[in-house]
Amino acid sequence: MDWNLSTAEQLAVALRAGEVTSAELTDEAIARIERDDDAINAICVPDFDRARAAARDADQARARGEDRPLLGIPVTVKESYDIAGLPTTWGMPPHRDYIPAEDAVQVSRLKAAGAVVLGKTNVPLGLQDVQSFNEIYGTTNNPWDHRRTSGGSSGGSAAALASGFGALSIGSDLAGSLRTPAHFCGIYAHKPTVGLAASRGMVPPPGPALPVEHDLAVVGPMARTARDLTLLLDVMAGPDPLTLGAAYHLTLPPPRHERLRDFRVLVLDEHPHIPTGSAVRAGVHRVADALADGGARVERDSPLLPDLAEAAVLYTKFLFSGFLARFPVEAYEQLQARAAGLSEDDQSLDAARLRGMVFRHRDWIEANSLRELHRHGWRRFFAEFDAVVCPITPTPAFPHDHNPDLMERRIDIDGVEYPYFDQLVWAGLATMPGLPATAVPAGRSPEGLPVGVQLIGPMFEDRTPLRLAELLEQEIGGFQAPK
Repeated sequence: MDWNLSTAEQLAVALRAGEVTSAELTDEAIARIERDDDAINAICVPDFDRARAAARDADQARARGEDRPLLGIPVTVKESYDIAGLPTTWGMPPHRDYIPAEDAVQVSRLKAAGAVVLGKTNVPLGLQDVQSFNEIYGTTNNPWDHRRTSGGSSGGSAAALASGFGALSIGSDLAGSLRTPAHFCGIYAHKPTVGLAASRGMVPPPGPALPVEHDLAVVGPMARTARDLTLLLDVMAGPDPLTLGAAYHLTLPPPRHERLRDFRVLVLDEHPHIPTGSAVRAGVHRVADALADGGARVERDSPLLPDLAEAAVLYTKFLFSGFLARFPVEAYEQLQARAAGLSEDDQSLDAARLRGMVFRHRDWIEANSLRELHRHGWRRFFAEFDAVVCPITPTPAFPHDHNPDLMERRIDIDGVEYPYFDQLVWAGLATMPGLPATAVPAGRSPEGLPVGVQLIGPMFEDRTPLRLAELLEQEIGGFQAPK
């Protein structure tokens, strides 16, 4: 039997029943990577010798009667996580030889749960792109169409899962970096509530790997089913033992509902800052129809919804203030001069990007106060609704675009071009207030490309969108392997 496209849950059952060993699963996964990854380029740092050793250890542990959540299951890890003895470069050539001495906290949790790490997956330069390519490791192709991107920045992980290179992967998300690759490659991913999963050791080289939680950024699970997302989130969730974990114990609330007909859902397919392409709109409608057919209460509008245009501008400012925080002084002063020339009435995304690039601390405090008002608005919203269904990006996977000037790039939406970074507004809907969001497959475009949507849930109620994702998988199907 070919186990490579089985779910982690199925593999765990088979391992417990003695139908297969971890050594066999690991050898099959490595053989598939060696056979198929030349065309995909998802696994940028293989670690096959240590994976085989870990698999043997897992089999011996099981023979002794041990049973852990991921014992013996082959997985991959995004390149940006520290793994002792392997390079952590974030795709940045000056750091191609940087090798950390210890594992990131999430890699340690994977290993403690018994997972077998096959290697690292590719990323964009500095994790700052909606694609995954860099000078060190090259370009990761979409398994459905090699001319197109697999997404970013967790694009290598998404492509690996779609290709059957391991049952699970861990990634990160600041601007849709878990959700966009999942959408482009037809898999599942979950952006946890901000602060839910510790991120120490997911830090630009050369570190140090301090227990710092960065604004907007989260780490999270990727899988081929919704249930596998929950399995992996349970391994990842929890505070850093060096900080809050010294005093706090995590207990996530159960999902609000178990049956589809009990969910109250708002469906959005339009954004004031960018149109939604026809293929993605069709995916949103397919999910909405499945929800309605299953008896869920589906609404298309609500006065409780926080202002989408204001949220997008606010998110853009936060995002770009982080991107350019270490710019050289001369360049920063030039940007300050440009920003000073903006009209106060200019609330475009271009203006928000420029203002964010030169944020002062005072500006950040004011923006953060507004963010807290949005969070309060979301709390009121989720008193009446359980989830929001909306796009992740306006289009399916687009052709590779390696123009070094990202501001010059354009995204084609049904034949009309828009600024490249405008596509991030849907990802920012959940990221800016720190809400959990689950990416789920929602069908195919007319060209046969995967289309996904995101299910946004209440803060720290991550099990609610995850349960809704599982119920939708039963209604409309889920992952399908590329032909």
